[in-house]
Amino acid sequence: MQQPLWVPEASSIQASQLKVFMALVNQRYEQKHSNYDDLFAWSVDNNQEFWELVWEFSEVVASDQGSRVLDNPDKMPGARWFPEARLNFAENLLRFRDDRQAVVSLREDGQRTSLTHAELYDQVAQIALALEKMGVGPGDRVAGFVPNCHYALIAMLAATSLGAIWSSCSPDFGFNGVLDRFGQIEPKVLFATDGYLYNGKRINSLPQVAEIAEALDGLEQVVVFPYLNAHPEITSVSKASLWDDFRIPDAKEIDFAELPFDHPLYIMYSSGTTGVPKCIVHSAGGTLLQHLKEHQLHTDLTQKDVLFYYTTCGWMMWNWLVSGLAVGASLVLFDGSPFAPEPKALWDVAEREGITVFGTSAKYIAACEKAGLQPGKTHDLSKLRALLSTGSPLSHESFDYVYREIKEDLLLASISGGTDIISCFALGCPIRPVYRGQLQCRGLGMDVQVYNDQGQPVVGEKGELVCVQPFP
Repeated sequence: MQQPLWVPEASSIQASQLKVFMALVNQRYEQKHSNYDDLFAWSVDNNQEFWELVWEFSEVVASDQGSRVLDNPDKMPGARWFPEARLNFAENLLRFRDDRQAVVSLREDGQRTSLTHAELYDQVAQIALALEKMGVGPGDRVAGFVPNCHYALIAMLAATSLGAIWSSCSPDFGFNGVLDRFGQIEPKVLFATDGYLYNGKRINSLPQVAEIAEALDGLEQVVVFPYLNAHPEITSVSKASLWDDFRIPDAKEIDFAELPFDHPLYIMYSSGTTGVPKCIVHSAGGTLLQHLKEHQLHTDLTQKDVLFYYTTCGWMMWNWLVSGLAVGASLVLFDGSPFAPEPKALWDVAEREGITVFGTSAKYIAACEKAGLQPGKTHDLSKLRALLSTGSPLSHESFDYVYREIKEDLLLASISGGTDIISCFALGCPIRPVYRGQLQCRGLGMDVQVYNDQGQPVVGEKGELVCVQPFP
């Protein structure tokens, strides 16, 4: 029998949101669940009751929840969740308007920008009103050619507050890579950076922005924000305004568009390995509910947490990260090389910002080991309680390295999902042990099984990973 690498303390199990949720299920539905397996089985056998309770537990902000939870429950595709509900995604992420820190935006050269929840709301209001005045509304596409920074977050929230659909690419994408994606969706507005930093190099993006702006059909406005230079020269870019000239400084309130649960929110893209990248549309309600479930129940995220994920705006983990605002967590956005100016760069950030949940890729953890890093010895990681890894399977050796050289008392969650679901099939679990080389659990409400070539469910054999029931 394999020994666990980590076992949660009894006190932290009892205090976890997952245990509170389990108690709510037991009380409401006269159940006697005491462990995760029982709760998981109930969540897939009673998926309508489960998702309705997630909505209640997460206190989703909505003008109307409606009386129906699921239409066409046996259809995939075709099932419709909360068909009468009306809500706004951005309103849920901007529900807090206090003076706690909402977001810290960091560059690899150390430049730091911090916004409180109140300041973030105000800045979103200024861009939202500017977009509204130029006629942006439900169903319009707004694109971002953006580094992972506060400008990207503000632009996304402003667009989605109006019911527009957000889609983003990282500025290291080549012209053809951007056009293959944005050319299909014909955005009305493009938010773009004047440049970005990577591994000590300053890279000017404006020639590329000019090229993209010329090539996109239906584009009405380009908004350039100052990332490399305080006053970028944008005369070469058609239809362009600078961020400060575009925003409306005296805007104070956001008029959130209340929209159906399945209203489009994000357009993501397949990898493009088999021809042009395919567009994947994600709904506002489904994305919100999944991320609230994953953040609260599987990551135990609260207002006290500082959440970080090393990602670009071209990877779905950016979308997953920013949803942390909906529970009131403080986000750390970082753009640049994870190894610049030194291999320990992100651990410096973790110590300085007091990161409690640190997200990264399996590749990064392996690279840290190869570089001989010992963050547990060189850095104060006393606030760090969870390390999330995805992008590829985490090797057995990397599990050992994390507990040997980063921290012994740590929830190490190897998670697995995808761009196609903008969420996870397998996740961390704050009330279960961590075993070497194993993912902790299937996500609640996700009826994930393994099928063989005959389409039969199997255990202990290789097969295809399938989810056999609909989910939001």
